[in-house]
Amino acid sequence: MTTGFERDRDDVARGAKAVVVYPDTGISSRDADARLAETAGLAMAIHVEVVDRVAIKVRALQPSTLIGKGQLEALAATVRMAEAELVVFDASLTPVQQRNLEKALSAKVIDRTGLILEIFGERAATAEGRLQVELAHLDYQAGRLVRSWTHLERQRGGFGFLGGPGETQIEADRRLIRDRMARLKKELEQVSRTRGLHRDRRQRAPWPVIALVGYTNAGKSTLFNRMTGADVMAEDLLFATLDPTLRQIALPGIDKAILSDTVGFVSELPTQLVAAFKATLEEVVSADLLIHVRDIAHPDTIAQKDDVEAVLRDIGVDLSVPRIEAWNKLDMLDADDRAELLGEAARRDDVAAISALSGEGVSALLDTVAALLTSSHRRYTILLDAGDGAGAAWLHAHGEVLEQSVEGEQAIYEVRMAERDYERFCQR
Repeated sequence: MTTGFERDRDDVARGAKAVVVYPDTGISSRDADARLAETAGLAMAIHVEVVDRVAIKVRALQPSTLIGKGQLEALAATVRMAEAELVVFDASLTPVQQRNLEKALSAKVIDRTGLILEIFGERAATAEGRLQVELAHLDYQAGRLVRSWTHLERQRGGFGFLGGPGETQIEADRRLIRDRMARLKKELEQVSRTRGLHRDRRQRAPWPVIALVGYTNAGKSTLFNRMTGADVMAEDLLFATLDPTLRQIALPGIDKAILSDTVGFVSELPTQLVAAFKATLEEVVSADLLIHVRDIAHPDTIAQKDDVEAVLRDIGVDLSVPRIEAWNKLDMLDADDRAELLGEAARRDDVAAISALSGEGVSALLDTVAALLTSSHRRYTILLDAGDGAGAAWLHAHGEVLEQSVEGEQAIYEVRMAERDYERFCQR
């Protein structure tokens, strides 16, 4: 019987049996069981069967295998008993560690970065998403060719008059990867320019942009669907949404706003993915307001919040941008926890306790969003010709008309609107 190790080691077969391993170094604030549960969820997201979960206390990281010799032998026995073809390490492995672990365990080994890349590769639905995932995967794979490919020790004859041994296959493959990455980066730069033009057009409109951010599986897409009436994929699944989705919504006092649903974040999000998804994440960077959707029923909700905040800092989100925390999944709390949570949320202006699934609290969230977006609005008295229907329509579309009257051939409007909208109106 051929094992996953003997098959093409760049592919993870659907239905393969997997053992999930969490090397507990004592550094992470996360509970070991929670980390194992999350990694098992990530593994199941690529349709593998998790047959065992193992937490290993690591006192000193081994450069060659990450874990100690005795721990490695015990893990090998577990893998054999489970007849596992795949071992998923909830850690970052060097190419050398990955190769040595595969030899010792006689199974395919992938680390956290490789696992997340597998998921993104399967989920990317648009041309842009596929470009981003391929770029991230090539960047990750470039340093691991010595592990992944079986033909790399062959050499080709040299060209030209001098001859010589020529370039090794691994050098040729690395060169091909570099060339492909360069082409992908050019294509993504074009995507970024196009997205920037669309963003500039929206800002000239201008409609406020609200971005939903949060840990993967926190309920962003469910909330997005609830707020917009859209049908974005929303499942109890890690990384259900990869490509950004934008829809217009109406808010109290605001005729139109743009709501953006973005890719979920995760702890130790691979740097390759942060770089590759830069064009997508620019929607977050340029947003007028962020709604941080939190799975408040999750045991690691505070650690997840910290992870999201770290990614937001990494991608350059302005700390002065207003943000609201949507404490989601109220429906999953027991009565005591729910009462305590609602009390705490009521004492804060930047929090809304909701259940995106049932709709509870979403109306109050929309009121809070509208209040924040209009907090800088001022009251203006504007005079128009009585027959200026286009001007009157503009005021109704971009501001809140408080009073209006007609004196002779002039119409007088008392309007509350943002200062930038008033300046734009004066320039029309």
